[in-house]
Formats: sequence, structure tokens, C-alpha cells
Amino acid sequence: MKFDVYCDESSPDLLYHREASKFSLISSLWLPHEKRVEFKQSINEIKEKHHYYSEIKWKKVSNNHMDFFVDLATFFFSAEYLRFRAIMIESDKIDLVKFNQGDAELGFYKFYYQLLHHWLLDFNEYYIFLDYKTNKERFRIKDLWKALSNSNFTTNVKNVQSIPSKESLGIQLADFLVGAINSKFNSKIKNEAKLSVIAKIEELKGSELMPTSKTVEKFNIFKINLQGGW
Repeated sequence: MKFDVYCDESSPDLLYHREASKFSLISSLWLPHEKRVEFKQSINEIKEKHHYYSEIKWKKVSNNHMDFFVDLATFFFSAEYLRFRAIMIESDKIDLVKFNQGDAELGFYKFYYQLLHHWLLDFNEYYIFLDYKTNKERFRIKDLWKALSNSNFTTNVKNVQSIPSKESLGIQLADFLVGAINSKFNSKIKNEAKLSVIAKIEELKGSELMPTSKTVEKFNIFKINLQGGW
């Protein structure tokens, strides 16, 4: 089968500036390629219903648009073909410079590799889209593609591409979902609308927003153990 994967980050700056008890998150939204048109139509219908015409972002959750974001969360959990995976990285337990030959950017993309590698299944074809960001090294995206291809010999990673989030509803939905996790773990939330949307996500999920086991497929939150061990 062919699959599209849409990726976004939340608080990536914490990977570069260590801060106690704070998490950086990298996320991915997965859907069958054949569902791409249906996915876009569904999102646009929800936007039209609520007269919401801006880019979808967690930071835009407000009382004025709360019903829209509740419907967006409901859509994600009701669409059986959608899956979401995020990894959590504790900023005070990592030194990207020390462990990546002084190259913090390299360390960042190694975490992207960990996010994607474990969900790439044999004999499938994948199209991976990352939210556009400016890198110091121009070949970062190509190197990530090579690493994924070389470690998944029976999987066809067709491309890893960086695109602006405003051009991708998949990246925007990933931003919304990972933003909720970020707020849960990193913020003292005072915004009542965000609290309500998080509560709705937890209701739909059937449990609190917490790290999950690796076997969870619908809404997977993986907290990386940076101290080794089992």
C-alpha cells in the first residue's frame, strides 16, 4: 500500500536550549495515499461548517473557534484510516552538541528518524512531508531520506519533502494534535478553550494524554528513554 505521512514539531527550540522538566515533541500523521482526497474534503467541510478559513494551528484555539477544533478532534478519532504518532524528548536529559559531533541540527534529524523508522512497514510505499524549516546544512532532508531507505530495505520510501504548513492540511492537523500534547506537558494552561479541547481529546481517546506503549496505533505518544536500559 501507499501511505502519506505529515510531520510537525512543537517546542523544537528546547532541543537546543536545555530546560528542566520540559519536552520537545516531533509528530506525524499517517494515512493511506488513496484517502488523501477524502481527508482533504472532510477537513474543508468542517472548516466551511464553522466559517474557519485560517491555517489550522493549536495556537489559534480560542473561545471563538472552540467548536471548530472540537469537531476537528472528533473527526480525527472517527476516521479509522488516520493514525498519529509523537515522540517526547526531555530537554534536560540531552546534549545535542556533545553527542552529535557538535552538530545540534544533526541530532534533531536523528530524532525525526526515530519518529518515522519504527512505523515503516515492509512492502509499503511512503511519501513523507515535513513542515518547512531553514537548515544550516542543505542536504538534511535528503540525508534523512537516505537513512530511512537504507534501514528499511523492504520498504519503499519514495520521498521525504519539506513544504510550508499552509500548503498541507495534514501538517496542520499534526500541529493541532501535537500542540495539545505540548500544552498538557509544558504549559500552565489558562486558556479555557484549550483546556476544553484537551478534555475533549482525552474523552475521545478514552484516556489522559500520557505516554503510551509502543503497540498503540491510533494515538501513539512515545517518551524516549535517553538514559538507556530496557
